[in-house]
Amino acid sequence: MPLDPVAYQPYKDPDDFIREVTDLIWVDRSISYIRENYEPDSIVHGAYGTSTTRDEVIEGTLMRISATPDRTGQAEDVIWEARGDDAFLSSHLVLSGHLLTSQHSRTIANCLYRRGRMVEEWVVRDSLASALENGDDLEELARAQAFRGYTGSWSEPAPTDPIAAGDSGPRNDDYRSEVETVLEMIQTVWNDRDLQKVERFFHRDLVLQTVGNRVVIRPEGYRRALLRLLESFPGGHFEIRDIQTNYDVRYAGLRVAVTWKFVGDYNGVPNYGPLTGKPVDLLGISQFTLHQGAIVKEVRIWDDIALRAQIAGSRGDEPVGPSNIY
Repeated sequence: MPLDPVAYQPYKDPDDFIREVTDLIWVDRSISYIRENYEPDSIVHGAYGTSTTRDEVIEGTLMRISATPDRTGQAEDVIWEARGDDAFLSSHLVLSGHLLTSQHSRTIANCLYRRGRMVEEWVVRDSLASALENGDDLEELARAQAFRGYTGSWSEPAPTDPIAAGDSGPRNDDYRSEVETVLEMIQTVWNDRDLQKVERFFHRDLVLQTVGNRVVIRPEGYRRALLRLLESFPGGHFEIRDIQTNYDVRYAGLRVAVTWKFVGDYNGVPNYGPLTGKPVDLLGISQFTLHQGAIVKEVRIWDDIALRAQIAGSRGDEPVGPSNIY
């Protein structure tokens, strides 16, 4: 079913819509445009929890722009997929940084637009990259934030068949073979811990871009990066919450975006301070690029400072104040 232009007007397609609207707000500083772009009761699931008002998005955007006035962002990828005939779900990978330095970080915002208006969003930022560049005390940053917790769709059970329907609703069954490859990899390698099988799903010359602005290469590098996350939550499990696929030569062909939730007790290696034995609820998004049936690249983002803040809160550390969900 073709997508009705009402979903993305006055732009030529959803890709153009997402890139231009984001630039208008974040680069041209038209923060007021959020009132036209978001529904008043729009829902945003961020690293610190869920917000349910457009005003909080406006306030959060203003604070972020003010805090980083020298940073500029641009689209690195837009993986969009129709949701019915008048809506689409986009997975927007944003590369932001200083124009003339190597300091940069990534954000992924998954946005559900219906008839040109934002209704629900899932957003993750690589806050660890900036913290490491600035030499910040990671634990101090975490203690300054408060984890609010999730409501709405993110607090509900994971979809039983995310290929058919995710948190954003029913989806078209596009590129099923490649989607099944990605989901089988997540189950086999991430959840079942059969790390030897990385080479079954990935090309030998794979690239993983992940938090802390790290670039990982080769299957063995991929295994070690996954172990680094899992070792603190050894019983943790990844839930698949949503999927988008898109083919565009502009972005190197076929990509599959996966929104995931990682849930596990902090009872392993104490990489985030003293152990709590209590569960974490981690929002993450991965974008996979495939070629000839194999995964050649993954961009995997979550907010590591927010994860630390969540752990600090469960430990009883008193936060300084409320956090900017957006």
